[in-house]
Amino acid sequence: MAAFVRVSGPPNGNFLVGYPGISATLPRIEGKVEIRPSVGISAPVNVSFVTIYLQRRETIHPSADSVTKKLAPPRKEIVERVGKEMLLYRCAAGRDYEEVMSMDLPFVLFIPCGRGGTESSRRIPAASLQLPSRTAETYYEMVVTVQQGPAEQRKHTFPVPIMRYDTLSTFGMYNRPETAEKVSDHLVTLGVSLPRWSYGPLDPVSVYVKLTPNPDWLSKARKVTINKISITIDEEIIFNHEGDEPQRKVKSIAKKTEQVGVRLPDQGYLTTLGLVYPTKDLRDADGILPRGKAAFPSYAVSGFTTTATLYKIEYYVTVKAHLTGARDIIIRQPIVVCPIDHTGCREEMEAIEQAARDAATINPDNPILPHPRIVRFNDPNALSSIGVTVVGNMKKPLID
Repeated sequence: MAAFVRVSGPPNGNFLVGYPGISATLPRIEGKVEIRPSVGISAPVNVSFVTIYLQRRETIHPSADSVTKKLAPPRKEIVERVGKEMLLYRCAAGRDYEEVMSMDLPFVLFIPCGRGGTESSRRIPAASLQLPSRTAETYYEMVVTVQQGPAEQRKHTFPVPIMRYDTLSTFGMYNRPETAEKVSDHLVTLGVSLPRWSYGPLDPVSVYVKLTPNPDWLSKARKVTINKISITIDEEIIFNHEGDEPQRKVKSIAKKTEQVGVRLPDQGYLTTLGLVYPTKDLRDADGILPRGKAAFPSYAVSGFTTTATLYKIEYYVTVKAHLTGARDIIIRQPIVVCPIDHTGCREEMEAIEQAARDAATINPDNPILPHPRIVRFNDPNALSSIGVTVVGNMKKPLID
């Protein structure tokens, strides 16, 4: 008989414990596999062994949002195991299976957190993501394998959403100013400075812009007119970035232009340009928050900085100085886009610190788990464990 299988998380908690991307928190999935009879309530289930592992599915279809998608290559998909497979139960040696009334098998699956090398088994997994029209997606599922005797093996999958927390805008490395300079025709130098370079939905993006003349060519530089200065946030998706034919798609997701119309002063021209990072409205036309998909967290951005096996998403702040009397100057400065806004990032910091303190007591090579709870068909009071008793020759619900 087929078994009824489900995975439940800790009481009043989520499967995912810790913060993927932050190794000090030992990110992991905790829970238990529950096995019961699927037909009737008192017929035993034959179980030989039970295993569980985490699996990543990744697909790309760059033309899915195009009218020519029928002519394009089909969707490309890869499936990879993340971390190690865990053996939860094996029947006694010399037996094909055990007759079981119920099983509760605790488990913990550690998510790779980047320690100890760059090989694929140590890589931090990319975050769960589904782009519009499913042009690219990454999702995770727990796979429970139940062997029921020599001839029957069934796999059961359970989605689990995974976020990454190593791009939070509150980390110090993102709050150091980033600067860049570029020269046009030896006459004008464009300099830009970003006070910080990680942003989330509705975060203000400020850029300090300075145009300075070349003092050795001052007479020519004075004839240069600054028409306007524009700032753009660009999203670049590189499909199949590790393959032979990478395909790039670039789109502007926010833009602001400042009209200037002045000659370049001898002391230079200084201004600050700013815009707000766009957010995705999670509510529908009636203002209702729709039920989310089990495999994907609800993000307030359509995409964020991430590197998967089949695709990579990068973001840039592009500053362009439109000039007369010299060639236009363009500077493209990389930034990091986080799915959480700056306020939300600040709120996460305390919880991350607490998760790191909790993880310090855990040995990943030998985690302490609760004992499995297995009720076999021949155990005394086996029926009472599933709420059944025998009255006369009939099985009845057990009432305490």
